[in-house]
Amino acid sequence: MNITEKLLARAAGIEKARPGEFVNCKLDLVLANDITAPLAIEAFREMGAGKVFDPHKVALVADHSTPNKDIKSAMQTKLVRDFAREQGIEHYYEACGGGIEHIILPEKGIVLPGDVVIGADSHTCTYGGLGAFATGVGSTDAGAGMALGECWFRVPESMKFVFKGTRGRWITGKDLILYTIGQIGVDGARYRAMEFAGPVIDALPMNQRLTMCNMAIEAGGKSGIIAPDQVTLDWLKPRAKRDFTVFDSDADAEYVETFEWDVTDLEPQVSFPHLPENARPLSEVGDIAIDQVVIGACTNGWMEDLEAAAQVLKGRKVARGLRCIVIPGSHAIHLEATRKGLVELFLEAGCLVSTPTCGPCLGGHMGILAAGERAVATTNRNFVGRMGHTESEVYLASPYVAAASAITGKISGPEEL
Repeated sequence: MNITEKLLARAAGIEKARPGEFVNCKLDLVLANDITAPLAIEAFREMGAGKVFDPHKVALVADHSTPNKDIKSAMQTKLVRDFAREQGIEHYYEACGGGIEHIILPEKGIVLPGDVVIGADSHTCTYGGLGAFATGVGSTDAGAGMALGECWFRVPESMKFVFKGTRGRWITGKDLILYTIGQIGVDGARYRAMEFAGPVIDALPMNQRLTMCNMAIEAGGKSGIIAPDQVTLDWLKPRAKRDFTVFDSDADAEYVETFEWDVTDLEPQVSFPHLPENARPLSEVGDIAIDQVVIGACTNGWMEDLEAAAQVLKGRKVARGLRCIVIPGSHAIHLEATRKGLVELFLEAGCLVSTPTCGPCLGGHMGILAAGERAVATTNRNFVGRMGHTESEVYLASPYVAAASAITGKISGPEEL
């Protein structure tokens, strides 16, 4: 079996899980945020449920509209906060100690290898970077999951992506996943598990593994997955507070498709509007002026992402008239970035530094685009109107490219500085 089949078989209490089979799995965690949790709670109540199946296995994170941007978001967050208090939910996060859900759950060791997780957010697949089966669901499924602690799945077929060669200085996991989506398209992995492997993945730090799995959904994937290794175990050592199980794929595991790519000559990637699949190498971008840069989000709000941006921005200034918004992924990352002097560096360069939020990624707040404006963002989606007006444009890129673009005022790479 491959790793995805093993994870689902373990959670279903069966010996083997085969693609296409329907399995009923015990859940290790159910997640919802300030937008999706109110609907999940409504479904929970309509089921007649009184108590969540395990208050230690439900996570509610207020991150999309917080700090609350208007009265409606304040009421939604209050509803979720009150439910968490009523149910004694351990993992409720908002403001201090919180942050973006897909950053803080790995950061705090709440998701671990071997887990099966559902979340009422499409980028729940992020946790595949830790060796967990994690997938996004609707709020109704999340509500039922909170009540029952179970969820059914059709075991997905798996695709294997093997990355070989030498990763260039400015090439990150973001570039690898944008390239992957560019090759197979936004529906190339529809209802399939995307398994990333090979020597390039083995050498990839944890934050970049999480970034790659985060964007599996942008290829239509049911999940993304990277088998845990020593890098994973070292990263988890100060975080994990419970036992976990490491799974790997068998040598004779079956895949519906396998791709092998040598990344030695891969350039930084930029996904053009209005789909992540519109990925191009930086040398083919052309001369595109921009109005805004966003560095952060659940894709690239990690400390290492801020350090990458700081490496480019240090001693330089943001282009006149351009807005460069830097958003640490969590309160802890914000504090660490402050202590290390990164926040001061960003401010001196002319950036704006926000509290942790998903705000601009989904066009919620903290960076809405007007008609005709263009942004380079380290976020994960560039659909029509994703960051504001339907006549605005979002270009997806790594923190290196985003920071360099902030300095030149057009889409640029760090080698151009």
